[in-house]
Amino acid sequence: MTPEAMARLHAAAFTVAPRPWSAAEFAALLAEPSAILVARPQGFALGRLAASEAEILTLAVEPRARRRGIATLLLAGFEATAAARGAEDAFLEVAETNNPARQLYARLGYQLAGRRPGYYRAPGARTVSALVLRKRLVGPGISFDPFRTKGV
Repeated sequence: MTPEAMARLHAAAFTVAPRPWSAAEFAALLAEPSAILVARPQGFALGRLAASEAEILTLAVEPRARRRGIATLLLAGFEATAAARGAEDAFLEVAETNNPARQLYARLGYQLAGRRPGYYRAPGARTVSALVLRKRLVGPGISFDPFRTKGV
């Protein structure tokens, strides 16, 4: 998936907060050796690896393709890639007002690790806090089979 396609999809997926990213921002992230990209025609997960931690920077799915298990597949692919590259934990931030995403992450085993007050700026200068979520990627009984997740 090209940075331009990623920017278009991101703009369609994020209409309120956070702001959509530009093609140049995606290109810069993809150029980093630590970048992890898992993409499908209808969406992508992009993050990076830092030592034993993976950070999911953004997850975007075309609005008309939501609720079909695509985000679950993208996250499973990201987690498997991150674990194969040495990550022990995955982190992400989600707007506390984004209930569909919060439900997805909870269903997939992400747990609250912290809160960033006023992290996102919504239209009208209103701020929204970010919840920092964490998922353990390695340990007893943890394996990555992207088809083991319910609803896929």
